[in-house]
Amino acid sequence: MKSVVIQTDPVADMLSRIRNAMAVGKSEVEMPHSRLKENVAKVLVKYGFLDDVKTDKDEKFKILKITINSADESSKITEIARLSRPGRRVYASAGKIPTVKHGRGIIVISTSSGVMASPDAKAKGVGGELICEVY
Repeated sequence: MKSVVIQTDPVADMLSRIRNAMAVGKSEVEMPHSRLKENVAKVLVKYGFLDDVKTDKDEKFKILKITINSADESSKITEIARLSRPGRRVYASAGKIPTVKHGRGIIVISTSSGVMASPDAKAKGVGGELICEVY
């Protein structure tokens, strides 16, 4: 009997959940918690693409609750896309971090100084793995 290894990408799952919630007009989405997903969401809150991010505890597990927008307004995210994948990691040095839509969007980067947006990484002079782009 062969053993089957199923690889998942939790960040891609988070981005898909946000994308799907926006498509059906939901303003809040829940998902299993991870530190990386929480840090990515906090960067998106800092730059105004999401309204809020909270962690909650279920009976056994932590849950990440993301508020995309308030109920009476539309989403601030036009498009959100994963850049680096488990099978193909994408890295960039500080000077080679691309701009998104002439500066209207950001790239979320995992650096040695933590998860941050492209303007912060350029200002600090650090590069890293390009996680996703948002505009």
